Amino acid sequence: MSVDKAFREMVRNEIEAQLKPLRDLVSRLEAGTADLDRLRTVAEQLAPLAGAVGPLFGVAAGSRGAAAAPVRRGPGRPARAASAPAPVSGGKKRGRKPAAEGGSRECAIRGCGKPSRTKGYCAAHYQKLRMLEKTNRRPTNWVDYAESNSVEDIKLPRGRAAAKALAEAKNAG
Repeated sequence: MSVDKAFREMVRNEIEAQLKPLRDLVSRLEAGTADLDRLRTVAEQLAPLAGAVGPLFGVAAGSRGAAAAPVRRGPGRPARAASAPAPVSGGKKRGRKPAAEGGSRECAIRGCGKPSRTKGYCAAHYQKLRMLEKTNRRPTNWVDYAESNSVEDIKLPRGRAAAKALAEAKNAG
C-alpha cells in the first residue's frame, strides 16, 4: 500500500467520523417531517369542524393562533397579535358602562356631545375630573357614571387665580 493510498484512507475515515452525527441528524429530521406531513393532513381534515365549533369556544374563524404574524409596533412597544381576543375576567368591570341600547353614549357634560369613554365622561372631561379629585375640588354633581348631558360644566380658574384657589382648597382640606 502506497503512502498516497494510506493518506487518502486516513482522510476518508476522518471525514466519515465527522459526518456521522450530521447524517444521523438528517435521518431523524426526515423521519420528523413525515410526522409533520401526517399532522398537516389531519389538521386539514379537521379544519371544517374547527370552523363550525370554534366560535362556541371563543376562537375566531380563520385564526391560526401562534402562526399569525404579530403587528409591527414602534421601538419600545411590545408587539401584539393582530386579532388578540380581549381577556375575560369575572371581576369588577372597569371603565365605561355600556348604554342600554348597545351603542356608546354621550359625555355626561351638557353640550359636550363627544362619546363617553370612562365613568360616563369623554376623555377631556375625565381628565378634568381626575384633576378635580386630585386637588379636592370635585363638585358634588360630578358623579361617576352620570347620565348623558346631565352634569353642568365648570370653568376652572387659570394662572394666579388658580394658584389662589388651590391654596384655599389645601387650607380647607
